[in-house]
Amino acid sequence: MYMGYPRFFYGGFSFLLVDPYPEYWPEDWYNSDDVYIDYDDGYYLYNRSYPSVSLAITVSR
Repeated sequence: MYMGYPRFFYGGFSFLLVDPYPEYWPEDWYNSDDVYIDYDDGYYLYNRSYPSVSLAITVSR
């Protein structure tokens, strides 16, 4: 958590979730679900278990 937002590190980058993740996602989604990041006029986190949901994120080094 950073300033009240979930944050994770991968490949030398820091990712901060701007949008809240849906309440219906399992509590351990970040450990168990297959997620990926894509760019579409901004960076978004996608969960392959819920393909219609995109969460805005910020990326920094």
